[in-house]
Amino acid sequence: MRSARLALATVALLLGLLPALPAHAAPLFKAPFPCGQTWTYSHHSTEVRLALDFVRSDGGATGGTPVLASASGTAYRYWEAGGAGNYVVIDHGGGWKTYYFHLASFSVPHGAFVSQGQQIGVTGSTGGSSGPHIHYEQLYNGAGQTIVINGQSLAPYPPYYNQRYLTSDNACSGGGRSWVDTFADATGYAGPNTADAQGVLKAGTNYVYCKVWGQEIRDGSGNYNHWWLKTDLDIVYAGKNGWGAYVSAYYLSRWGNDEARDNNGAVIPDC
Repeated sequence: MRSARLALATVALLLGLLPALPAHAAPLFKAPFPCGQTWTYSHHSTEVRLALDFVRSDGGATGGTPVLASASGTAYRYWEAGGAGNYVVIDHGGGWKTYYFHLASFSVPHGAFVSQGQQIGVTGSTGGSSGPHIHYEQLYNGAGQTIVINGQSLAPYPPYYNQRYLTSDNACSGGGRSWVDTFADATGYAGPNTADAQGVLKAGTNYVYCKVWGQEIRDGSGNYNHWWLKTDLDIVYAGKNGWGAYVSAYYLSRWGNDEARDNNGAVIPDC
């Protein structure tokens, strides 16, 4: 009897006698770039699946900026020559996926679970791209959807940059991380001093966990800083550990002597 009822329900659905199953609610998607940054976006008529292209508009560099997961899910890495270049697809479940194209590099393994706000790659210009940007899509059951961030639609899409803007709140309280811009590659050490080099933190937008007082770093122009920032390094020396290393706050782009603030001006918490 149960199989007969299922068969009748299937026929009724095909005939339109029963309502279709409801769509799965979308995750609360957030911007695919770090907290506090402002980017401008545009849509080109040749773009597929209602995609948007984002470039940074707050004075920071687009290329080299972390690309963040809009929502949690399983991340898959791909390569397409002449098209998407390095790209990540995140499967959020319930038929929802997001795409992130033209990455300079990947930051997560293929098939890894990622949390909302976790870095999945670095903004670049790989594949069929004329310059660094984030090509971003939201899909439901394989069909492109009008992009919605924090529950608000970004439509109507502008055809050119610098007509509409989006400021990110992604990872603003993300797991005890603060987002900072650094002006040069910085050596990371095992502690808040230069005794044991572990690797390198690349210049650009990076996350840090907290700060500690340590050895003074000073240049020939009189700039100095005693604060050291705990973070994870981009390049790890052989036999060393790049997780939880210390980089001098001297390398922060925006702040002065013995200051250690994030990109929003908030003081980075003590470790």
